[in-house]
Amino acid sequence: MELYARVRRAVLVEGRSRRSVAREFGLARKTVGKMLVYSLPPGYRRQQPVRRPKLGPWQGVIDAILEEDKRHPKKQRHTAKRIFDRLRAEHGFAGGYTIVKDYVREAKLGSQEMFVPLVHAPGEAQADFGEALVVIAGVERKAHFLVFDLPHSDDCLVCAFPAETTEAFLEGHVRAFAYLGAVPARILYDNTRLAVARILGDGKRQRTRAFSEIESHYLFADKFGRPAKGNDKGKVENLVGYARRNFLVPIPRVASWQELNTHLEAECRARRQRRLRGHDETIGERLVRDLAVMLPLPSAPYEACEKLTVRVSSLSLVRYRANDYSVPTQYGHRQVLVKGYVDQVVICWGSEGIAIHERSYERERAIYDPLHYLALLEHKSRALDQAAPLVGWPLPECFLTLRRLLEARLHKHADREYIQGLRRLETFTLEDVTVAIEDALHLGAISFDAVRHLVLCHIERRPPRLDLDNWPHLPPTTVRATQAADYMALLSTSASAAAEVKR
Repeated sequence: MELYARVRRAVLVEGRSRRSVAREFGLARKTVGKMLVYSLPPGYRRQQPVRRPKLGPWQGVIDAILEEDKRHPKKQRHTAKRIFDRLRAEHGFAGGYTIVKDYVREAKLGSQEMFVPLVHAPGEAQADFGEALVVIAGVERKAHFLVFDLPHSDDCLVCAFPAETTEAFLEGHVRAFAYLGAVPARILYDNTRLAVARILGDGKRQRTRAFSEIESHYLFADKFGRPAKGNDKGKVENLVGYARRNFLVPIPRVASWQELNTHLEAECRARRQRRLRGHDETIGERLVRDLAVMLPLPSAPYEACEKLTVRVSSLSLVRYRANDYSVPTQYGHRQVLVKGYVDQVVICWGSEGIAIHERSYERERAIYDPLHYLALLEHKSRALDQAAPLVGWPLPECFLTLRRLLEARLHKHADREYIQGLRRLETFTLEDVTVAIEDALHLGAISFDAVRHLVLCHIERRPPRLDLDNWPHLPPTTVRATQAADYMALLSTSASAAAEVKR
């Protein structure tokens, strides 16, 4: 560049001839003439497109391969080397690798998609799921977190769940609306199976029943992006990555999912103080415009659960998401409604809730409540020792002591008597029944009737009165009435003992 400027100055400023300048700097006169035409070196300019005579017959083959690759995962698309190998092996190509590589590079650059910058109206939202590793109660788990983003203000809420399920999708909406205190006028989704049952031929979406229910409850409008086009909701796509890098690094170590979600909500609230690039206002200041045009929250809460109607099996179990949950045996073979929440499973018969279990995210497990089977075991007492629902039931030691004493006294009828005692747990708390059994053992009243009487006395805070006349089947006892002479004998004995002490 320095030589270029010296040549131009010698001719145009100093007035020297092109011949003398060319001789002085060792350049051709044509080169000096070109330097005088352009103030800066124009660089090489190709007059005609590159000709590839050896590659020409196979350009259509390469174009077809690249077009087919657009429908395949990025990690399984052809490289230039792989295309070159296929041209030689399948089509007898005799040219070199360089011309193939240059053509493929230009073809890929020309086919890359371009995008239009967008603006977002207040009151609209986008939603999407992401994944990250977390440690819950010392166990490494994969968290599926739902991200709600308001593109106008960039406010967000992140909720983590054990699985990407219908109930998690619904619960995430409920938490997001409660966090905002309002409902977005319209929400943009991808074509998740949780919201879209089918994409019809004309491009319309057939919504799932659960999604239609929550949409009807909160009255927001929906919008769906094009299949496999994540850029249609680029704001929330970017926010998924942001949340993973900033809210979940380092990997959170928490005691429960509730603690994790409390942490995520705190991070989202703190983010409202940030002022993002290209904006003069913080996220919280811009959020005011979003909230001003949103819909109010409904007066009635929404039940964020998946509902299924199933039949109770002969083992008094209902199946939900590959796991079996118990119900009281009196509802066997009946149709019941299963409500699957994020953290629990509720089973209803009519309008009555008949069983509540902690939600299991494992597979092919049986989750029992021992109390559901006690009524049946009272009639089938010989199955007591092999009853699967009672295996691992953490009862206090006094229950086992009571059973051993009943077996010693009643022999083959002991199991039924013991089960009758366990059935007190259907009505009273474990603490109350435990106190009653301990009192019965202390008093030597080893029977179901004594336990029933003592537990009522404990609850009503009155002294027990074990009147054996009400239980004629118990072993009789003989208690002699006290006479006045007995007191005199006792007094004389006490006087003799006192005199002995004085001596």
